[in-house]
Amino acid sequence: MTITGHGISPKVVGAARQAVIDYFSQPESKKLSDQITRDNYRGYIPTGFFSPAGDVAPADNYEGYKLHFEVPAGDPLSSRCDLYGPNKWPAMPGFQESLQRYWNECDRVAQTVLWALAETMGVAPKAFLRYFERPLTNMTLLHYPPQSKADEGFGIHPHKDTDALTILAPDPGGGLLVKYRDSDEWISAEPTGNALIVNIGDMLELWSGGYFRSTPHKVVNLSGAERYSFPYFCVPRFDTVIKPLRTPQPGFKRDRIHVGDISREVWRNNWPDAVPHDPKLDLGTLED
Repeated sequence: MTITGHGISPKVVGAARQAVIDYFSQPESKKLSDQITRDNYRGYIPTGFFSPAGDVAPADNYEGYKLHFEVPAGDPLSSRCDLYGPNKWPAMPGFQESLQRYWNECDRVAQTVLWALAETMGVAPKAFLRYFERPLTNMTLLHYPPQSKADEGFGIHPHKDTDALTILAPDPGGGLLVKYRDSDEWISAEPTGNALIVNIGDMLELWSGGYFRSTPHKVVNLSGAERYSFPYFCVPRFDTVIKPLRTPQPGFKRDRIHVGDISREVWRNNWPDAVPHDPKLDLGTLED
């Protein structure tokens, strides 16, 4: 969906975008000093580093930077789930302030959207929002170089988000494509003005018993310009167990999941040499 009237000012979005541009404009050697590691899901992601394990297709053509819900070092929550902890904030003037201000605004928008979706599912909104206290919400800063029409690769390959909601302030040059429901057609997601794109993720699909659908999407940057993106991924608290909260749609059959377990598996499977432990990692959509 796209939403307007969300209250995030263009100034806040613009400052976040400029912080992302400034970070990726640094020399490669400087960015590599912040590189992400297996034991810390935060930091710089070099181009081609995170691509589907064992995939013979060209590597995804983006570089990124990962941020997570901020938890101070030594917080007891970190001992309960190793995906919590402090972020690596690059030593750049205004970077943390600009991204944190935008993040806080996305938190507010996510709460409003989740409240409305809970009402649609017939679930008590206040109880539903408690799943998002001290969440595993995260953000990926992304830079996509231009692609030629002859390039068969992707900025990011077709996939679905594992989270509950994704909120995105779209790049002016476009490039985000979503798969039209029940067809093979891909359509461009191009909102106007300062509208936000909000994408349903797999966790919300499971919660709704298939009433809400997680939509495949991909990025192909044919704009001829550099593309920058900073999606906000709204994820529940680590100890949340997700199962349908309403009568499932006909044909919808999915096992319940533990948010911490599946989030850890998603992170582990990002590494090129990883072998999936759980073949049901993709929660999927309605079965035929």
